[in-house]
Amino acid sequence: MNPSPRLLAPAIASLVACFLTLDAFWLTLVGPHLYRPALDAFLAPEVDWLAAVLFYLVYLSGLTVFVVAPELAERRAGRAFWRGALFGLVAYGTYDLTNQATLAGWAWRITAADLGWGALVSGTSAWVAVRTSGVLRGRMPR
Repeated sequence: MNPSPRLLAPAIASLVACFLTLDAFWLTLVGPHLYRPALDAFLAPEVDWLAAVLFYLVYLSGLTVFVVAPELAERRAGRAFWRGALFGLVAYGTYDLTNQATLAGWAWRITAADLGWGALVSGTSAWVAVRTSGVLRGRMPR
């Protein structure tokens, strides 16, 4: 069952706003203290904005298709959190554990922090997306 476009559009807007806000917080406040000391040799001097935008487009599309849309159709915000967290754990885990296995000097604390962050930001953003969409339509998802 697919959610109606009237529910999906505000859900996507909420997902994008929530994820980008939380990730900006993480990258600006936590990132310099976590990543710079451990990964300075790997970090580029400037952000590649094209790559960053493409990451957000691909990642948030996946989160929408595999988590938000199905849970929105079922009106299950709580389950959206857990499925979003699992999606984040798998996606961030793929990146970090591959780096852990192949890059000399990749710190385990980076992997652990990223796995936790990926799960938290993805689960929270999926929950907000489903919950906000229901509130906007006058229905409170479970």
